[in-house]
Amino acid sequence: MDYLLPALSNVVTPAALLTLVLGTLAGMVIGALPGLSSTMGVALCIPVTFSMPPELSLILLGAVYVSSVYGGSVAAILLRTPGTDASIATALDGYPLAAAGRGAEALGMATVASLLGGLFSVVVLITIAPPLARVALAFGPQEYTLLAVFGLVTIVGVVSERPLKGVVSAAAGLTLACVGLDSFTGVQRFTFGRSELFDGVPLLPVLIGLFSVSQAFNLCVPPAGGVLDDVEAQGSRGRRLPAWLDVRRSLRSMIRSSVIGSMVGILPGAGTSIAAFISYNEARRHSPTPERFGKGELEGVAASESANNAVTGGTLIPTLTLGIPGNAVTAVFIGGLTIHGMIPGPRLFTLHAETTYTLIFSLLLANVLFAVLGLLLSRHLVAITRIPGAVLGPMILTFSVIGTYALRNEMFDVWLAVAFGVIGYFMERWRYPAAPMVIALILGPILEVNFRRSMQIANWDLTTFFTRPLSLALCALVVTVLAYPLWRQWRRNGLARNSLETQQRS
Repeated sequence: MDYLLPALSNVVTPAALLTLVLGTLAGMVIGALPGLSSTMGVALCIPVTFSMPPELSLILLGAVYVSSVYGGSVAAILLRTPGTDASIATALDGYPLAAAGRGAEALGMATVASLLGGLFSVVVLITIAPPLARVALAFGPQEYTLLAVFGLVTIVGVVSERPLKGVVSAAAGLTLACVGLDSFTGVQRFTFGRSELFDGVPLLPVLIGLFSVSQAFNLCVPPAGGVLDDVEAQGSRGRRLPAWLDVRRSLRSMIRSSVIGSMVGILPGAGTSIAAFISYNEARRHSPTPERFGKGELEGVAASESANNAVTGGTLIPTLTLGIPGNAVTAVFIGGLTIHGMIPGPRLFTLHAETTYTLIFSLLLANVLFAVLGLLLSRHLVAITRIPGAVLGPMILTFSVIGTYALRNEMFDVWLAVAFGVIGYFMERWRYPAAPMVIALILGPILEVNFRRSMQIANWDLTTFFTRPLSLALCALVVTVLAYPLWRQWRRNGLARNSLETQQRS
């Protein structure tokens, strides 16, 4: 209670409420624009927070994060163009509903489901994070080494359809993490004599380059996007809220999907799109009318939207308590925390407890606020999607350059962001995921420092990772994550072999 009441009072100040409203509106607009992402939105807002108090800066970043995930459903339902990857599953049933003249009803169901999933995830965050932070205080270098390995192994396995490309991206991130002065010997590594690299490759120019500058290039290359046609305009009319019978019929799917989304969010790198598709498939599997899914089923919209919004709170659990980013957005979040001298980890709930709980309470309000604004404005947000990419791209590029220069007033950072923008552009074209590179860049120093420290303590005896209960449990987790894809492939091959033998016998 020593921290909760001051944190609650921080959220209801006029400055905090104004920041919350502006952040929510900005996130909804970013989410509704096809091609933009939650990661890019949070990255662009970080330079804005330099002169802000830590509490207000985290409120802004949190509001942009949660509302942008919801905003993606607008374009997905009315234009069949998901604003974010989280809304791909929403388009499967949302657009057929809009084409049938029930677009506003689909938007209403998406709003209700997003609100339920978002609030559920915040409750999970405030329930699990403090106890986990207390457990993390007992972590030594062995545990942090294995946590970093677990984060790398998990994200490489789930962010890409081709894990090899995820491995290549993560390896590039680990290589970048080696740049700078050796923390043990002080020797320069891959700095090429540049003093700007003595502290390593700066994280924020890399983030802005990979997720904002590259997106600006993408928007400038293709033809100008989305024009609202008569079908979609008609689909955005009608009742704003779904019927109570439809909400009650979908309630079980929304609760199940909220649980799935929160659990998936806790896993490093799993992401919103994975949670949405898992929940969508589960809803279809449990439905008495699965044949209606994909043809305009409100329950399909409810399942995917409650799941992807439930991921938001889940991803912050490993980020705030362990310093392990749950996805690319929370990797950017870590950059926002470090700017204000807040190092992610268990000490956030002791040294910076008031600020941390301020963030958590603001997430509750942000979820309620985007639901209210969504019911009022969602049908009008679709007009934003008609902005040509040739106009939007240069605007994003301009803000990216200004924000990058403001970090340290160094043109080196600007050129670095542009270089990583070019790298990110080609990575996307060649289907190499950027998230493993960013998360490996963050986890690399954690892995190196704690591994070397563990070896010094244990006199280079690797069995030190198996002699402590916590480290042994983490070893089991790593082995499980590595073995599961192999077991799944073996099982799939066995089923295919049995099916072939059955066909041959018949």
